[in-house]
Amino acid sequence: MAFLKAILVILLVYYLLKILAKMFAPRILNYAAKKTESHFRKTFEGFNQGSDQQEEQVGDVIINKKSTAKKDKSEKVGEYIDFEEID
Repeated sequence: MAFLKAILVILLVYYLLKILAKMFAPRILNYAAKKTESHFRKTFEGFNQGSDQQEEQVGDVIINKKSTAKKDKSEKVGEYIDFEEID
């Protein structure tokens, strides 16, 4: 009898959690989506302000140099091996 009672309680808890999940999952996901959106807005707000300043300087010539140091192209990457075909 105790075994059947335990199974009945487990099934009751399972279905109760299933019903509660259907009721509250959309609200929880909506809340999480809003929080994530506000976090991304705060994070990327600085990037938009920087691009606005560049757009205000229309007509100015801006030269951005990446690097002045030349890379040595004679760097030895590996050893060259010449293969010959054997007939």
